[in-house]
Amino acid sequence: MLTAEFKSGLDCNVLVLNKHYMAIRIIGARRAFSLLCRRLAEVVSLEEGNYANYDFQSWCEVSELKRNFEPASHDWVSTVNFYVAVPRIIRLLFYDRLPRSEVKFNRRNIFARDKNRCQYCGKKQPTSELSLDHVIPRSAGGKAVWTNIVCACTDCNVKKGGRTPAQAGMTLIQKPAKPKHNPLVHIHLGHERYSSWKQFLDNAYWSVELK
Repeated sequence: MLTAEFKSGLDCNVLVLNKHYMAIRIIGARRAFSLLCRRLAEVVSLEEGNYANYDFQSWCEVSELKRNFEPASHDWVSTVNFYVAVPRIIRLLFYDRLPRSEVKFNRRNIFARDKNRCQYCGKKQPTSELSLDHVIPRSAGGKAVWTNIVCACTDCNVKKGGRTPAQAGMTLIQKPAKPKHNPLVHIHLGHERYSSWKQFLDNAYWSVELK
C-alpha cells in the first residue's frame, strides 16, 4: 500500500494526457497511481529536455535511481519496501478522456478566477485581505452563483455596502462568469514542480480540468 512520506506527496497534482498526447485533465496523485497500477496509463517524464515513457514497474525502478541521485527534485510516496517518485505527467493508453467534472464553486476557485484582484478597484491583494462580494446583494435577491460573486478588497466592500455597484457609484472591472476550465491551472504552472506541463498546455487545443 502507498503511504505519503510527506504530506505533499499524495496531495500533488498530475497532468493527464490522452493517448494522442493532448492535455485533458489534472488529477490527484492517488488517482494517477491507481491508473498506473491498473495499466491504464504510463508515466511521461521530462529528462534532460526530452520526454521518456515508463510503465509503472519501470517507473518504480527509475524512482530508485532518482531517490539516490536527485531526491530533492521529486515528491515521494513510500511503500513497505521502497519509494516511488510522484509522476508529473501520465498518458492514458486505452481511451481519450476521463469523465468530465464541473469546476467547483468555492472560495479558492473564485479567488483564482479573479487572480486575487479586487473587481472594483483592480488592486491585487493577498487572500487574507480579500472578501467575497455579492454584486446584487442578498437582501435584493442576489444569489451565490459564479455570475454574482466577485473578489473585493475591504475598502471597496465597505464602500459598496448592501447596494448594487450602480447604487454605490462603482463599476466592475470585468463581468463575473463561470470558468470553462479550472482557474487554478495557472497557479500550478507558476510552481517549479509543474514546469514540465508547459509544453502540453501551450498547445492551442488544450482542455484541462482539475479533479
